[in-house]
Amino acid sequence: MISSQRRYIPSMAAIRSFEAAARHQSFTLAASELNLTQSAVSRQVKEMEHIVGAQLFRRTGREVILTRAGTRLASDLSSELDNISSVMMRAVSAGNMNSTLRVATLPTFATLWLIPRLPGFFKKHPDIEISFSTRLEPFDLAEENFDLAIHFGQKNWPNTQMRKFFSERMIPVASPEFVHLQKIQTIKDAKKAPLLHTSSRPTAWQDYLEKVGFEGRPYLTGRYFDQFSMVISAVQASLGIGLLPKYLVEREISEGQLIMIDDDELVTANSYYCVTPIDQEDENVESFCQWMIEEASHLSM
Repeated sequence: MISSQRRYIPSMAAIRSFEAAARHQSFTLAASELNLTQSAVSRQVKEMEHIVGAQLFRRTGREVILTRAGTRLASDLSSELDNISSVMMRAVSAGNMNSTLRVATLPTFATLWLIPRLPGFFKKHPDIEISFSTRLEPFDLAEENFDLAIHFGQKNWPNTQMRKFFSERMIPVASPEFVHLQKIQTIKDAKKAPLLHTSSRPTAWQDYLEKVGFEGRPYLTGRYFDQFSMVISAVQASLGIGLLPKYLVEREISEGQLIMIDDDELVTANSYYCVTPIDQEDENVESFCQWMIEEASHLSM
């Protein structure tokens, strides 16, 4: 006997035909992509319509247009097919012996801090592969099938184990050319110099200037950018003074590309954490988290 659940699961061929027809808005193009006849695609779509119990396409002459039910199904299927693709990529990269960790991370953190250090991790752990995806907010790790996440913020992610690997310490930096032209020795010499802001830290400059006792300097004026990587580029282009997490610009400072124009640092209330499911026991995840904590301990903070 076929279970009631199986009655609602179409064949993979029907799913592929519907997805291709929905993406192309054409049975002809879908048939060409799948190396099928147009009538075969039409039959597969009818199978989907029979199971769903609703018309998925409106036929207008030689064209087909998704109905509301078709549009909704196409959107849902697209997400699920992406998940299947991720699962298969993970299995392929893992191979017979290796293990692949699926890591959710922040894009700027990954680009500027984590990825440049990964050769050291792979040297220590050649049998572990890593698949990265971008996530900006907390989510259900188990539901989305992630082994761990890198989180910036408070220690407030429910049902997880959170291990801090460093605090956010922000410093004012500028290019050598900008410092020379503006005759800046400390931040208090920058009475009229443009300030470069990061949209995600709208009060950072205000907090910093209040901390160092720099009164009378407008702190909301200046140029705003969406990501730290943009602020770093703007600082290097001598567009102004950036207030940036120290860990992101240590290399540029050590190489003389940027100058830290004041010794005072702003320690924010947020930190970076390695986040794992609360009941998870995985040696490879543990190795990766411990490696990040060790790398963070080398920072000059």
